[in-house]
Amino acid sequence: MPAPLPLPAPPLPGVDDRWALFLDVDGTLLDFTDHPDQVCVDSRLRELVEDLYGALDGALALVSGRSLDDLDDLFGHPPWAMAGLHGLELRGADGRYRGVHIGASRRSLVRDIANTVAAGLPGVLMEDKGMAVALHCRTSPQQFERLREQVQSVLPSLAGYEMQPGNMVIELKPEGMDKGSAVAALMSAWPFRGRQPVYVGDDLTDEHGFATANLESGLSIRVGSREPSLARYTLPEPAAARAWLFRVLHALKHGALSHAHSSASGGNA
Repeated sequence: MPAPLPLPAPPLPGVDDRWALFLDVDGTLLDFTDHPDQVCVDSRLRELVEDLYGALDGALALVSGRSLDDLDDLFGHPPWAMAGLHGLELRGADGRYRGVHIGASRRSLVRDIANTVAAGLPGVLMEDKGMAVALHCRTSPQQFERLREQVQSVLPSLAGYEMQPGNMVIELKPEGMDKGSAVAALMSAWPFRGRQPVYVGDDLTDEHGFATANLESGLSIRVGSREPSLARYTLPEPAAARAWLFRVLHALKHGALSHAHSSASGGNA
């Protein structure tokens, strides 16, 4: 079977393009760390996302495996839309929240089982996300396949939950929601409706977002070199993704200024 052709770098928005930007966080905007609590959002990145949000008239959303509370802490309780826990939590541009309710006893059972799995695999860390749990093996990547096997073996005792593999992480999350569904829900409402979705992500969980963007004649942009992927464009790492977003911001501002100039010229004619 021939190797897939290299993906091109993503384009920049043209003057008449109306983008809706959907951004994964870890591995896309932020470099990975050994533990998710070790990441931070510096002022330059925060200002970049704020400026993109303004330039897109609010049509920007973060779509992450992190919880909304975690995203709020990282980005300073921002005004833009966000999907957390791979879409299980969703806060629209109007501030309205939609989430899945999982009872305390159910969450406790999942947490206990995940803790048992982690305890049996040296180097595996359990992260409690509330409705979901994540089992990280970034410091012990050789454990990934054993971790996958262990999680698969406990799934029958967790009806209503599913396994979500990622980059050196396995998550247990409630069934029935993914990042692509979250993007589709946001695209049905203001200020995203009628725009071209542009989805940027790095992990297996982002493939659902790529699929939704492709169905809507949008842009799907993979960060990194993971194969196979539904993405149609690529950027090599988070630093390149941030650099591209700065160029996107410049293009959006240049386009806005061009429109303003044309309107002013027309008004004076």
